Amino acid sequence: MAELMTAWKIKVPNSSSHNGNLPTSHLTFIDILKVSVSGLRTRKLRSALSALGITIGIAAVVGVLGLSASGNADLIRELDSLGTNLLTVEAGQGFGSDEASLPDGAAPMVSRITPVYEVATVTRISGQVFRNDLIQDGRTKGITIIASDLNLLESQRGSMKNGSFLNEVNSTYPVVVLGSVAAERLGIQDVADLKLLWIGEEWFSVVGIMEPLPLAADLDRAAIIGYAAAEEYFSHDGEVDTIYIRAYPEYVEDVRSVIAATVNPENPEEVQVSRASDVLEARAVANSTFTNLFMGLGAVALLVGGIGIANVMVIAVIERRSEIGLRRAIGATKFHIAIQFITESLLLACVGGSLGIIAGMIVTTIYASTQGWYIVIPQSAIYIGIGSSILIGGVAGFYPAMRAANMSPTEALRSN
Repeated sequence: MAELMTAWKIKVPNSSSHNGNLPTSHLTFIDILKVSVSGLRTRKLRSALSALGITIGIAAVVGVLGLSASGNADLIRELDSLGTNLLTVEAGQGFGSDEASLPDGAAPMVSRITPVYEVATVTRISGQVFRNDLIQDGRTKGITIIASDLNLLESQRGSMKNGSFLNEVNSTYPVVVLGSVAAERLGIQDVADLKLLWIGEEWFSVVGIMEPLPLAADLDRAAIIGYAAAEEYFSHDGEVDTIYIRAYPEYVEDVRSVIAATVNPENPEEVQVSRASDVLEARAVANSTFTNLFMGLGAVALLVGGIGIANVMVIAVIERRSEIGLRRAIGATKFHIAIQFITESLLLACVGGSLGIIAGMIVTTIYASTQGWYIVIPQSAIYIGIGSSILIGGVAGFYPAMRAANMSPTEALRSN
C-alpha cells in the first residue's frame, strides 16, 4: 500500500490565500503508469492469464493476414512466371447433345490474329499406357495419350524434371514424354528407371518427364507423343482437340473476344475459350474465403480475451475497495480512480497484443518458409493488432473503472 500511495500528490494552496478552498490532488501520466503497473504486479498470474487471451486472438489475426498475404504473393509470382496471357480453345457443346469439334485449319487461322505470337495444339489419342505388354486391359491408371506440337512445353512455360521434350528428330519415332502425374502413377522417377512403355500396340521409349504444369493439369496425366508418331502408329488424321494460344498481355481480352468467330465463323457458339490463369485466380478467391473464416475465429478469441480482462478488472475493484476508499479520502477524484483502472486494462491488452503480434509474425515466417513462399507481413495486420488491443482494453476496462470511480469513500472503507 505504501508503494501505491507514493504516486498520489496533494497540492496545498498558498498560505496567503484565505478563500477556504480544499487542497487539490493531481496525477501525472508517469504517476498513472506507476500506480497501474503496481496494481498489475500484485496479481501477476491473473494478469498473465488475462493477457494470454488477447495474445492468442491477436496472433490468430496477424498470422492469418500474414499467411494470406504470403500465399497471394506466391500466387502472383507464379502467375507472373507462367503468364496470364494463355488462352485455351476447345470445342464446346454442339447442336442438341452432339459433341462439337474444332474445324480443320483452326490453328493456322488463330495464328493470323495479330496480337497472337504463339500457338500450340494437342489431340487426344485412343489407346492405353502400360509398363509392359502383360498388364490386363482396363488398368490404365487414368493416363491418356496425347499428340502435341513441338512447342507445347514452351507455350505452357513448363520445364523438364529430367530428360528432354519432343523435337524435330525424335518426334517421328515411337518416343514418349510423361506428365508429372502420369510418371508418378507408373512408378517412374527418372527416364532411366523404365526405358520402354507399352502404348497402344507398340513399345515407346521414354525420353523425358515434365514438371507439373499449373495451367494445364490435364497434361500432367498424359503420355505425350509427336503428331508424326501419332499418324504412324495410331492412324491419327490430324484433327485437333485443344489449341493453346499466347497473346500479348494488353490484348488478351480483345483476342479472346474474336477467337470463337475466327475458329468457327459459322458456329462460334460451339467454341469454348477460357483463360488458364483464371483457375489460379479462383484459387486466390478460395483462399480469401478461408482467410475470412479464420479472421472470424480470431475475432472470437479477442472477444473471449476482452471478457477475461473485464472479469479481472471487476474482481480487482472488489478486492481493492479499501485502497479506493483511502485514496478518495485523501483527495483522489473520480477521474483519477477511473483513469487508473482503465490504464491497467489498457496495459493488459497492449502487452497481450504486442506478444500476439510477435507470435503471429513468427508463425507466418515459419510456415511461409516451409512452403517456399515469400514472407509478407502486411502493415495492416500490425495496425489491426495494435488498434484491436487498444479498443478491447478500453472497452473491457470501462465498466470496472466507472464502478470504482463511483464507489463512496466511506462505504469502501467501512466494507473492510
